Amino acid sequence: MKAYPKLLICVIIFSFFITETQAQRETNKWKLQLAVGLNRPFWDGFVDGLNSNDYNAPTVNLGVQHMFNDRLGAKVDYGFNRFKNADDVPDFKINYSRVNAQLVYDPSNDLLFLPMPLRLILHAGPGYSFVKPLALLGDNKQSYLNAMGGLEIHYALSERLSIYADVAYVYGFTELDDYDPPISGLGAFNGNLFYGTIGLTVSLSGCYTCSEF
Repeated sequence: MKAYPKLLICVIIFSFFITETQAQRETNKWKLQLAVGLNRPFWDGFVDGLNSNDYNAPTVNLGVQHMFNDRLGAKVDYGFNRFKNADDVPDFKINYSRVNAQLVYDPSNDLLFLPMPLRLILHAGPGYSFVKPLALLGDNKQSYLNAMGGLEIHYALSERLSIYADVAYVYGFTELDDYDPPISGLGAFNGNLFYGTIGLTVSLSGCYTCSEF
């Protein structure tokens, strides 16, 4: 009979551990991401004689992510980028927007060298790009399919909040020959984009009273 209290204590401790583990995983199910940074359009996407600055601002990314388990998930995100002409070419500004549906893979549990607060996240998937020059060049707008891939590095500040850096490459399924520019190509862009951002990830599910690390 004396074994029952010890058994009861073990069951309580085990149940508490399972509850805590499930609560932590709940915070990982749904997340909101917001990040800002810089972009670099590749110059072969412009007509001859035109190119943008090497690095441009702003880049703004907004996304919602859902994890199916500890490793695999999916997200839908929107990205806005603006870039402008380099100093030695005619003036133009272009808004480049994209919408992508991506798979998300988290290999962090296998990377034993990572300290506890850090996680590495891979993401990739198809989408659609919208290119719209500003001002009088608006007739040069263009849209096309894309595919993108990137790497995020997350640092957890608490159970629900982390900061992260993201670098990604967006490939456009298009080329200049697909485009007939009505204004000598000024402001037209059919090409690929690289960006780097820093932002916040906020949990939208579970564990609203979890303590910080």
